[in-house]
Amino acid sequence: MSKSSELVRGNLLKILADNSFHSGEALGATLGISRAAISNHIKVLSSLGLDIFSVTGKGYSLAQPLSLLRANEIKAHLSTSHAIEVEVLNVIDSTNQYLKDKSGQVNNGHTCLAEAQTAGRGRHGRKWVSPYAASLYLSMHWSFAGGYSALGGLSLAVGVAIVDALNQCGVHGLQLKWPNDIYAQGKKLAGILIEVEGQIGSECQAIIGIGLNVALPKDIQEIGQPWIDLSQLSDTLIDRNVLAGKLIRELTNSLSLFENSGLEPFVKKWRNLDIYANQAIKLIVGQNTISGIGRGIDAAGAIVLETEQGLKAYHGGEISVRAI
Repeated sequence: MSKSSELVRGNLLKILADNSFHSGEALGATLGISRAAISNHIKVLSSLGLDIFSVTGKGYSLAQPLSLLRANEIKAHLSTSHAIEVEVLNVIDSTNQYLKDKSGQVNNGHTCLAEAQTAGRGRHGRKWVSPYAASLYLSMHWSFAGGYSALGGLSLAVGVAIVDALNQCGVHGLQLKWPNDIYAQGKKLAGILIEVEGQIGSECQAIIGIGLNVALPKDIQEIGQPWIDLSQLSDTLIDRNVLAGKLIRELTNSLSLFENSGLEPFVKKWRNLDIYANQAIKLIVGQNTISGIGRGIDAAGAIVLETEQGLKAYHGGEISVRAI
């Protein structure tokens, strides 16, 4: 029976994860493929951001030990009160797209994680750089009976949940940038992408996507803004399975609370974490740029700016990363 390339590469990485050298011949014998095929798979894995040594006479070895995601280890950190389905995939185009394709077939809280994405997305169609096993790429499905009108401020509640999960892992000093980014030391640590489908006035399906930098390659050049990862914030690197479990648990609890009570329970904490509170900023809304002083969010989750015309709330737009 022929093996899919995805399965072979997954099994290949499980062998290489011990950080030892393995010859191409031995790897081929174990996986039932030729040495040439092993070499080709190694090239593909390297293109995904993995640093793999190739030494004549010794074989292949990862430059750093690899800790892979495992569904059973992630579930061990979930609350027993929530029967959450967790899928761990190897390399896919996008975790958000994967769940969107399963819309109507999954229950609330169904979560998909991947070791790498080939078409990860950020806001406004921007590419989300997704090196192999270097971050958390996670998407969760949640249906809202109240429809679109019930989703105001959802990304803000998700941001608070991410901070709470990271705090539980010993990561502190985090801040939130309206409407969907988590920052540390003035640099982007994580981002949120929420995609919603459904009819106006009826139940809608939300896919909550999160990309969280854990230990990115130091020579990465594709990210177009200052970034930081957890390896720079903690002396001991946090186990991604533990982090994923705590994050899923906090998301599940927060989405249940949001579904029942809206944004109100999250507003105070969000305001306390606001990276641009009382700072001069620019808000880009379409072709317009509004300058003012950031005054937090209102009860509906809109950003409030103090301009020459007074206080005004904006429900859309993007804050410039450069203060005035």
